[in-house]
Amino acid sequence: MLMSVESTALPLKQSNDYRAILWGGLTAGILDITAAIINTNLRLGHNTLWVFQSIASALMGANAYKAGLLSAALGGAIHFFNAFAICTIYFIASRKLQVLVNRWVIFGVLYGIVAYFVMYGIVLRLTFHRNFLISVGAVSLGIGIHIVCVGLPISFWVHKFSKSTDLD
Repeated sequence: MLMSVESTALPLKQSNDYRAILWGGLTAGILDITAAIINTNLRLGHNTLWVFQSIASALMGANAYKAGLLSAALGGAIHFFNAFAICTIYFIASRKLQVLVNRWVIFGVLYGIVAYFVMYGIVLRLTFHRNFLISVGAVSLGIGIHIVCVGLPISFWVHKFSKSTDLD
């Protein structure tokens, strides 16, 4: 006897749903890593490889800086996994809260701020066992980057591809 199982984990009902997550995660991932590369190069003089290796160091520790392109590729995978996860969370929330779609600019700004504090106040702090929220200037810059490069692109793409969907 064949039985069908309906997935409740991701409320994907139309092809637009997949595109919202794809474009939101991809755009946020590209913009955020570009900002990180520019900021790290200007502030510390480190190159692109170092930025990706730093991300990989969350799993590999100091060995990430000795593993060349392999650890950089791992860092890229981690970074884009996070970008798609952050986008997916917003997408799922938007299916329950229509206001996230209708007022995408306001909630994109707020989501960027939330994403910054979750990443730097919780995830990175637990990963690297140090406080990243020390300098007011660095925190302000980071919040600005996360608003423009993470929150707004994600909320925009979810809004764009939600116009023709049937929201519950």
